[in-house]
Amino acid sequence: MLALTAPLVTFLDVGYCTARTMADDYYQILGVPRTASADEIKKAFRKLARQHHPDVNPGDKSAEEKFKRINSAFEVLSDPKKRPLYDEFGEDAEKIGFDEKKATAYRQYRAAQAAERGDDLTTRVQISLAEAVSGTERTLSLQRPGRCGKCHGEGHTGKLVTCPTCNGTGRARRGGAVFGGSGVCPTCRGSGRAPETCTQCGGNGIQEETTRLTVKIPAGVLTGSKVRLAGQGAAGVHGGPPGDLYIETEVAEHPLVRREGDDLYLDLPVTVSEALLGGEVRVPTFQGEVTLKVPPGSQSGRKMRLKGRGVPSLRGGAPGDMYLLLQVKVPEEATDEVRAAAETLARAYRGDVRRELTL
Repeated sequence: MLALTAPLVTFLDVGYCTARTMADDYYQILGVPRTASADEIKKAFRKLARQHHPDVNPGDKSAEEKFKRINSAFEVLSDPKKRPLYDEFGEDAEKIGFDEKKATAYRQYRAAQAAERGDDLTTRVQISLAEAVSGTERTLSLQRPGRCGKCHGEGHTGKLVTCPTCNGTGRARRGGAVFGGSGVCPTCRGSGRAPETCTQCGGNGIQEETTRLTVKIPAGVLTGSKVRLAGQGAAGVHGGPPGDLYIETEVAEHPLVRREGDDLYLDLPVTVSEALLGGEVRVPTFQGEVTLKVPPGSQSGRKMRLKGRGVPSLRGGAPGDMYLLLQVKVPEEATDEVRAAAETLARAYRGDVRRELTL
C-alpha cells in the first residue's frame, strides 16, 4: 500500500513580545468602569472592604493583601485631584506623587518622546504536504524585542530628575552653548525636568525576551502563504504598539504526490489483469482510503479523478481534486507461465502498436 506521509521538518525562530498586564488597574480592582461616578466607586469599595476585611478573614494573607489593594484603589479614585492624573498617566501618576507641577513636566516630556510602532517580523515554517491538506499547529520558541520588564516599555521610571539634555536650564544646547530666544530644550520642553531614564533598556522601552507561541496553520496553505498574527511583532519604542508577526509557510515536496494549485496527482500502479479486465483497487488519500473502479481495457497514463480529495481552498471555495494516473505494471519475474501468458496476450494485438509513431 502506498504511504502518503512525509517527515516533519523544523522551523526558524523569531522573538515574541509579551503584553503588559493590567491586573493592578484600580478600576478593575474595585470592579467598576472608568466612567463610574463617585457614589458608585464608594459603594463598590464598601462592598469589597466588608468581604475582604482582616477581621472577617483572620489569618488569610491573600484576603489581607487584597484589602490593602482595595484601600489603595479607593484612596486614589475617590480623590478628585488624584483620579484625573491616574486616568491620564495610569501607574506613572503614583511615580510622580500625583503632583500637578511634575505632571506638567511629564506631559512635556511625553510629547517629546513620541511613541513608535514596532517592526513587523517574519519567520518561515516548513510543513509536510499532509499538514498543508489538513492544517496543523506549531509551537515556536521565540526571541525578539519585547517590552522592558522594568519600565513596561515606557523607557523611564516616572521619577522626575534634572533634564540630562539641557542640565535643567530648559533651553536647547549645541556644542556647550545655550541658545537664546525660543531655543526650547526638545527633551523637557523647557521645564528643566524629565523622567529618569530606565537603566535596564537605556530609554527605548525595549528588551529582548524569550517565550513560546502556538500558531495555527490553516488547511490549504501553499509555499509562500503568510499567516498574520496581529500585535505579535517587535515591541514599539517608548510604549508604542507592537508590530505584527507573519508566519510564512514552506510546503515540503512529497515523494509520491505532486501538487498543482489545489489539485493533487498520484501515479497509481495497477496489474496487467486489472488494466485488461477492470476491477476495484484501494487508493490512499490524505482523507483516508477510497475504492476506485478501474475500467476494463485501461492503458498506462489514463487519468481518473477523485472529486474533492485534493487540497482545501484557502478562500473558502470548493476543495481541489485528486487525479490518479494509471501505471500498468508487468510481473518482474518471467516464469514459464508468465511467458506463456505473454505470448497469448501478444496474439491479441491487432497490428503494430507503434504503427502511428512517427517524428
